[in-house]
Amino acid sequence: MNRLHMHQKVTLMVNRYEIFADDGAGEPGALIAFVEQKRMAFKEQVTIYTDSSKNVVLAGFKARKVIDLASGYDVVDGNGQAIGFFRKDFGKSLINSTWHLDQPGAPTATGRERSQGVAVFRRLWNFIPFIENFPFPMRYHFDFVRGAQPVFNVDKKTWLRDHYLIEIKDPYVDRRVVIAQAVAVDALQSR
Repeated sequence: MNRLHMHQKVTLMVNRYEIFADDGAGEPGALIAFVEQKRMAFKEQVTIYTDSSKNVVLAGFKARKVIDLASGYDVVDGNGQAIGFFRKDFGKSLINSTWHLDQPGAPTATGRERSQGVAVFRRLWNFIPFIENFPFPMRYHFDFVRGAQPVFNVDKKTWLRDHYLIEIKDPYVDRRVVIAQAVAVDALQSR
């Protein structure tokens, strides 16, 4: 699975994500993961299930600290074994959101917003007092690389709804870690 589709549905108490395999024609196919992220959780913990029945855990991630702007998140498999780690680079994210993703046995992958202009515009938009809370739908895209080698991309495809295309370029990257990072790019972006 080198192409995944992620759709977010916002409800009153949770952000809900559905991740689909690509059907081969560029559209969402079979559901492969289901996530519910509680809003305003004191210590972020997200469980990724294989489907909406929430009977089988695929993976999950949990913040290492309760409150820390540069906190890291451990990614574990369904048995609780560590399979990765990611963190937001707070200093670099002041201008252009930047994430670092680690997997055992692999160099760190760094993900940044593709467009510096969009990154700056999103930040300026939040400082305009009379439209601060206006839900302006901003499209953004993240490219994760190791050195100059592409690992995966997370591209927001729609203006009004949060639909993402995840393209995996590194055949060895753990898809569960990619799904966890893609959820985090959306769910934790404002933090």
